[in-house]
Amino acid sequence: MIAIIKYNGGNVNSVQNAIERLGANSIITDDFELIKNADKVIFPGVGEASSTMKVLREKGLDQLIPSLKQPVLGICLGMQLMCKNNEEGNTIGMGIFDCDVRRFPPLDLVPHMGWNTVSELKEPLFSEISEEYDLYFVHSFYCELSESTTSVCDYILPFSASLQKDNFFATQFHPEKSGEFGNQLLKNFLKI
Repeated sequence: MIAIIKYNGGNVNSVQNAIERLGANSIITDDFELIKNADKVIFPGVGEASSTMKVLREKGLDQLIPSLKQPVLGICLGMQLMCKNNEEGNTIGMGIFDCDVRRFPPLDLVPHMGWNTVSELKEPLFSEISEEYDLYFVHSFYCELSESTTSVCDYILPFSASLQKDNFFATQFHPEKSGEFGNQLLKNFLKI
């Protein structure tokens, strides 16, 4: 069973649809026991960092998520809230990844929205995925490059398109909206 964390962030239904298209069972929940006992956990997100972090704190999910032992996948805002600090609303994150989230400088269109290539791909998330293909992004803030970076995107400046530390994985792009190669990434996560 895959637990998809329920909170005020958007995009949970499209993530659930993508997971179920791959043949896996999932549940959207904020129940601690269901989350702790799930085979895998997905922490998706579309929204604003400070208000979302407030909801996570009120529900105690900010303490639960970093304590999980099974594979966890953060998506978009989920990835950003797993970092230390976020310039959006001066938000303190969960600190799973030792990097900060910054606002893109206004040197090009912001938000960064649409298809973009990623490079320096590292397994296991990027097994059978080529650097020749684009993935779908939509964000105004980016995660800095760090020791946890497992792929890089270059839009205005190079940033972490994905991160991994221990059992925690995260993507700035939306695999559930990234076609064949997003599906492959989700398959790779389900195999971990």
